[in-house]
Amino acid sequence: MAKTITEKYCTSCGAHLVDPGYTRFQCPTCETVLGRCNSCRKQSNPYTCPKCGFTG
Repeated sequence: MAKTITEKYCTSCGAHLVDPGYTRFQCPTCETVLGRCNSCRKQSNPYTCPKCGFTG
């Protein structure tokens, strides 16, 4: 079962997710909801799940 989307900040840079182009998705390992701002997505900045440590 999918978890409720609660992440409001970019997992990579900490920016508030309000601008167009951001995304929210589940960690492929533990299903924690992660957020990515448009800038980090475009730059392919790495992210790390705060719960399980998965890096993508």
